[in-house]
Amino acid sequence: FDSHIQYERVGADVTMKCGSMDWDSAVTWTANGTDIDESHLNGSYLILKNVDLSQSGQYSCYEGSSWHLKYQTYLRVGVPPKEPVLMCRSNNYPKGFYCSWHLPTPTYIPNSFNISVIHGTREMVCEKDVFPKNRCHIRYLQLFSTVKYKVTLTVTNALGKSSTTLTFDEFAIVKPDPPESVVAKPVPNNPRRLEVSWQNPSSWPDPESFPLKFFLRYRPLILDQWQHVELSDGTSHTITDAYAGKEYIIQVAAKDNDIGTWSDWSVAVHATPWTEEPKHLTTEAQITETTSTSTSSFMPPPTTKICDKGAVVGSGAVAVCWTAGLVLAAYSILFI
Repeated sequence: FDSHIQYERVGADVTMKCGSMDWDSAVTWTANGTDIDESHLNGSYLILKNVDLSQSGQYSCYEGSSWHLKYQTYLRVGVPPKEPVLMCRSNNYPKGFYCSWHLPTPTYIPNSFNISVIHGTREMVCEKDVFPKNRCHIRYLQLFSTVKYKVTLTVTNALGKSSTTLTFDEFAIVKPDPPESVVAKPVPNNPRRLEVSWQNPSSWPDPESFPLKFFLRYRPLILDQWQHVELSDGTSHTITDAYAGKEYIIQVAAKDNDIGTWSDWSVAVHATPWTEEPKHLTTEAQITETTSTSTSSFMPPPTTKICDKGAVVGSGAVAVCWTAGLVLAAYSILFI
């Protein structure tokens, strides 16, 4: 019996013949082992209208009542590829660059990709990675060349093909990986400072000959606006204007000193500036002193005679109080 794979577009009308069987032969069709209703048959032909992805599967045709298998096909429903997305980048300058690609939408059927790289009149080999499969590497054969590179990617499947082309200068695609091992720490006794350090990306092969500059951004978690600092050299920086006691989020990016574009941001790190520990009273003498001070609101001088209203009757109480007050007043004026 015949057996093969049949590719059809989503939305297409599909006709399947039962191998070499005549149109008027008695047949039975199955899809993935389940009988198909005779309403889908035209004689011995199977007719599928406006197929969708769910109708992908194995279709089999059997002769009459003998159930001899006469034909079998695996139907794959899908779509032709749209224009692929192609990106080329050098993250290990000056060794070379890589190109990676993907489709903007799935096709649901197998696709094959072909990439060509031309430098001037020379076609270069793009060595495909084992993983990920949608990437290949090109080694620079000539540094500081003014000749442009032309990269063309073509994607093909059983229902169609599409392609895209990039043309670029060597230096235009230089983009380092983000800095690594970013660390942020508070500075003791400095409530507005944070010490930030990082390392060059390990993929950057020669930072001595091709130095990187860095871009630092930071903000307190309570605000949305970033502050930025660009650094021409070094792999550390001290933030001096942090808000005391506020947690900060910090990231760093890298770029070749002269060419290319900035890397993506590093993994974010968090840090809070140093804060002074609150002072707690711990000695018994301090506790006693504080207690006695807080409980005695007014203690009169020992020579003062306080008016005791409970010991005097009637208007005499007023007289005694006024007398004590006049004596104190006269005593005070005498010594002024």
